[in-house]
Formats: sequence, structure tokens, C-alpha cells
Amino acid sequence: MEAERFTPLGCRACLDGAGLGFEFKMAFQPIVRMSDKSIYAQEALCRGPNGEGAGTVLSQLNSENLYRFDQAARVRAIETAARVGVSTRLSINFLPNAVYRPETCIRATLEAAEQFQFEHSRLIFEVSETEQITEPAHLIGILREYQNQGFLTALDDFGSGYSGLKLLTRFQPDIVKLDRELLSNVHENPPGQKILRNLVSMASDLDITLVAEGVERREEATVLLDLGIDLFQGYLLARPALESEPTVDFAWNN
Repeated sequence: MEAERFTPLGCRACLDGAGLGFEFKMAFQPIVRMSDKSIYAQEALCRGPNGEGAGTVLSQLNSENLYRFDQAARVRAIETAARVGVSTRLSINFLPNAVYRPETCIRATLEAAEQFQFEHSRLIFEVSETEQITEPAHLIGILREYQNQGFLTALDDFGSGYSGLKLLTRFQPDIVKLDRELLSNVHENPPGQKILRNLVSMASDLDITLVAEGVERREEATVLLDLGIDLFQGYLLARPALESEPTVDFAWNN
């Protein structure tokens, strides 16, 4: 069973979700550069076949289909992005515990990028800090291999787990996405503003790009801009759209 599960899958098999036992699609939510109102990237988010939330899909994962889903989700994200005409970077969430050898597990991704004519230099791989990482050294090895392959790397949900700062002492991703909990009602939280100001300074020193994730309120966005954060993602700007690029609403900043 182990040998069968870890046999690298072809691009078509991944796209078809071979062996998963359930269907899923991709939605996109933009990461927006506020300084020039451009789209920095689209994040691919898994959804059920009728647009059901990610939880509907993720609740069906287990030790037997984790690897296949991780591979299929990467290929489906690239195929869908190419089909709907995403011309920016594409951010794909990956499951570190599903990656046994990064140089092997990346084959279907590279095959998909070639097949669907999506430049692999436009791919970002992001991992959630809340993912249960049993072997931090394994995660760092994955991220380093992805950087060596020419991908950008991102640490998602920074500030919600316990290992973020510790991880940054051993590996510096290209992008750090600040968790919603750090940003919520920051306009009413002077200590929170001081923490974010220091995170902005630290990121600059480490040559890391910060993304404010989960921005929902105009007041929050105003403070975050004043603190020097330029990349935003959240409902204030756009909600995820199933198999399409959502329209970004800049009206709040007029």
C-alpha cells in the first residue's frame, strides 16, 4: 500500500483526481498590491463541486488519499488558472505531510505547468503555520527545494501557530502572510499596531514580503497601509470566485 500510494502520478491522473473518491474545484482570491492597485497573485482555494466551502473537501482527507489530493490540487489549480486566463502569480497551498520527497513530488506540478503553458516561475507554494508539522526539518527541506526549483515560497497564517519566529531563524520564505487574528480591529489596538510595526521592520531586514490576510474593514486597511504593508487579501477587496477571477473593489479607498 505504501509503495502504491507514493508512486508519482501523471498530470492527467492528478487532474482527474484518480483514486480520491470525491470531486473538487478551485476558486480564486486575489492578493492586491495597494500602491498601484494591481493584482500581485491569485490564491487557489479548494471548493466542492458546487462551490461548497473548503471544509467540505478537506474533511474527506485521510492517510490513504492525502498524497493523491495534494498532487491533484496542485494540478487542478494550474489547469484552472490557465483555463480562466490568470496572468499573474498563482499561489497554491500544499500539505507538507503529503510530501515524502520534494524533488519527486514536484514532478506532476512541473508537468502540469508545461502542459497548460503556465510559467512555473509564476508559482507560489504556501504552507499554513497551523498545519501540524511533525518534522520541521522536513518542511524546511521542502521549502528550500521549491526555492531551488524557481518557485516562490510563502508561510501562511503567520502568528496563529507557535513556530513562526522559530522557523524564520532557520529558513526565510519569500512571503509571510499575516494571520487575520493579528489584524482584526487593529485600528483599536495600539499594542497590536506596535507588534505589526516591528514585524514590518523585521520582514524588511530579512527581505521578506508581507501580505495582510483576511482584511475585512476599511479602518483596518487604513492602519495597515500607514504601517507600510502594501499587499492585501480579504473580503474588503474581493471574495473568492469559483473558477473565475473576482473583481476587486477599490471603492473603500476613495
